[in-house]
Amino acid sequence: MRNPAKKATRTTARESDPVLQRLGERVRNLRAARGMSRKSLAQDAGVSERFLADLETGVGNASILLLNKLAEALALPLGDIVGDPLEARADLALSVQLLSSLCDEKLGEARKLLQARFVAEGTATVRASRIALIGLRGAGKSTLGAMLAKELRVRFVELDTVIEELSGMDTTQIHVMLGQSAYRRYERQAVEATVASSGDGVVIATPGSIVSEAQTYSYLLASCFTVWIKASPEEHMARVIAQGDMRPMAGNREAMDDLRRILANRNSLYEKADVTVDTSHKTLATAFDELRAGVPRRT
Repeated sequence: MRNPAKKATRTTARESDPVLQRLGERVRNLRAARGMSRKSLAQDAGVSERFLADLETGVGNASILLLNKLAEALALPLGDIVGDPLEARADLALSVQLLSSLCDEKLGEARKLLQARFVAEGTATVRASRIALIGLRGAGKSTLGAMLAKELRVRFVELDTVIEELSGMDTTQIHVMLGQSAYRRYERQAVEATVASSGDGVVIATPGSIVSEAQTYSYLLASCFTVWIKASPEEHMARVIAQGDMRPMAGNREAMDDLRRILANRNSLYEKADVTVDTSHKTLATAFDELRAGVPRRT
């Protein structure tokens, strides 16, 4: 007969284990950065919401702890145990080790050098002719972007529209029918197609979660002059409600908490933009003046 006390002790130990806590926090932050609800992530992954809830609160599978013991015995990070063996290239490992030793300032400089050398599409002048607006829905990307494109006499592109044209369905249908991974593929294709067809210039309003997809965001940063259109959580929510669009928060009783969590997990990514324009408590005219002053002048 099992001893309930022993079972409770094991559960408590698992709940308090720092490895499981870090793993849970990592999954929770990644989900927040992508703006996904726990329900939608569970559905896309084919796991139960209960499993995901346990994982995010630090009650993960005990096998993770055993893998961590193996990693410690091999003197390796846990990620190296569960990573794709095809990615275990010597130069990659050495580069990661080198970059991890840099301070934040030098790391940012190294990223820009790598992007300029290996990722960028076109010269610095061409990059400056492509203006990409990033930020959460409700910040003002569409309104300000259309105004800026008119001022600069270039095309204005809503990336969501390009995604829908490429996929043949709206973005909500992509998420529901095909899942997050399919949406991300179409998103990358849309960015590349828009950059390739930018001609003399373009202003692009991007989806709020594009920054959470590292490869696509790196390509965007390297190929376009990026502007973070920023606003407070309260203003984001008020503007979304005014638009009658509650898709990111549908069925969620804790919408503001989720919104703050999303912003908190994306801020460090949004901050990689070339320029930030904070629209909080500002008139449209004032915000547009700041945007126009912040982007490169056309010659």
